[in-house]
Amino acid sequence: MAVIVSAEDFERWGGAATWSTGSELTPMQALLWRSERHPVQSSTSTVVIDLDRAPDWERFVAATDWGTRLVRRLRQRVVDPVAPTAPPTWADDPTFDLAYHLRRERVADRDEVLAQAAQIALRPFDRSRPLWEGVLFEGLDGAGAAYVLKIHHALADPLGTVQLLSMLQSGRRGHTARKPLADDVAPVIADPVELAVSGLRADVAALPESAATALRNLGHAATRPQAAVASALRYGASVRRLVTRSAPASPELGPRTGRSWTFLTFDAPLEPVRAVARRGGGTLDDAAVAIVLGGLRRYHARRDSLVLEVPVGVRVSLDRADDLGNRFAGALISGPLPIDDPVDRVAAVRGEILSLHTERALTVLDAAAPALNRLPAFVGASALRSAAVPDAFVLTLPGPPRKRFMAGAEVRGMYVLGPLPGAALTACLVTVGDTACLGVNVDASAVADLAGLEQCLAEEIAAFRLVE
Repeated sequence: MAVIVSAEDFERWGGAATWSTGSELTPMQALLWRSERHPVQSSTSTVVIDLDRAPDWERFVAATDWGTRLVRRLRQRVVDPVAPTAPPTWADDPTFDLAYHLRRERVADRDEVLAQAAQIALRPFDRSRPLWEGVLFEGLDGAGAAYVLKIHHALADPLGTVQLLSMLQSGRRGHTARKPLADDVAPVIADPVELAVSGLRADVAALPESAATALRNLGHAATRPQAAVASALRYGASVRRLVTRSAPASPELGPRTGRSWTFLTFDAPLEPVRAVARRGGGTLDDAAVAIVLGGLRRYHARRDSLVLEVPVGVRVSLDRADDLGNRFAGALISGPLPIDDPVDRVAAVRGEILSLHTERALTVLDAAAPALNRLPAFVGASALRSAAVPDAFVLTLPGPPRKRFMAGAEVRGMYVLGPLPGAALTACLVTVGDTACLGVNVDASAVADLAGLEQCLAEEIAAFRLVE
């Protein structure tokens, strides 16, 4: 029986209709797009969504078709100019075929879902088509199912992917009538040659203003040369600290090829994890880092390897020290391994992350991206590879706070498996209702005992639940 759309659903779907409407890739998106060397230097994320039942296939296809019409970006592809005088542009795919992007398969169990998901993630995208692929896996125990979505960073980063999925999902199991529809608009067409020519014209037109700005900056520097030199030196020192590995790489997490991915997933009640974070004076982000460090501590002990700290990639707020802003940058910290108590470990992580707020060059890559995008693609790729890589990346993402459904199937878990740009593992913690869903992508070539690492991470998550 059809039901009328709720006000909450209508508001979320309205937000989805206006999601990501820019016509061009941002400088950072363009840099990652042009520099990608999949899978070693990948910009692809994968989401595994556990469902309580297998949704009706026809309804699921219809819902996906509606979503691609509501969110126009899902039917668009990236068009590159023939020369890097302009950013890549989004254009409608005139040959869009939903059947190419969405399919279903049967599996024996959830382990097979994760194995298949990793293989899907390792396959490169057809860059002439929209940058997403979805597979519904049926046949799980208890009539359950899982939906695997692979998506490119140019289309959405992990945070944007979780936000988009949360917006498109329904708040009820029954079919919803009278869903909002996208406005009819003329197709967006982009020609690679015209993009390059228009970009060159814009550059020529901007030359006088650019020259005037450069002269003004030189004039300011000439009037206060000592201050200008001191500022440049401080910025350079900050860059050096940020691009240099904060701790030696662990011998137990290498060598890394980046060509063999293994997906692991874990669950934990959210409130105990938040409680540990509060007791340690930190945030949920700090707790996620502490969980990964605790798992690595156990793994190194299991391997009889004495390692005191490992480099960890984290997300740092650019707005304020309590990490409540919406602007973030990536940075490295030294993650301590010997700390046994989860609360003390959270406090140590909090101290490391707070120290990063004094760094002047947190946005150095964003600042350099426009210039790098004007150079041959291999230059940008080399610049990305030149930065120090951590042993682990850790990211925390807010998911749906309440129950969500996909074509009548309830979402029981949502796990984000990020790429491995040189790291041994990438961990993403997503909050889904009152559950913390941890997805870990592991470079299988870098970890000698995958089963042991999985057990160590599970034991550390259990330890967080036991903290009093």
